[in-house]
Amino acid sequence: MQDLIKQLNEIFIDVLDNNAISLTETTTATDIAEWDSLSHIQLVVAIEKHFHIRFTASEIQSWKNIGDMCRSIDTKLKAK
Repeated sequence: MQDLIKQLNEIFIDVLDNNAISLTETTTATDIAEWDSLSHIQLVVAIEKHFHIRFTASEIQSWKNIGDMCRSIDTKLKAK
C-alpha cells in the first residue's frame, strides 16, 4: 500500500502542480485545494496511464479517499 501511495503522490504532485502534497490512506479531495472535479478526471487519466489499467465509472465513484483508490489499483494490477 505504501508503494502505491508513493506513486500516487508523485502523480498528484505532477497533475496538480503542488510539491507540498503528501498523501495518506485517509486523504480526501477536501484535504487538497487543487483537487476539484476537473482535476479529478485528469488524475484518473494519469493514474490509468501510469499503471496501464482502466477504471469503471462506478469504481471511481466508490472512492472516498486515497486508501480506496489504492485498493482499486491493487485489485486491477492483481487481475492483470
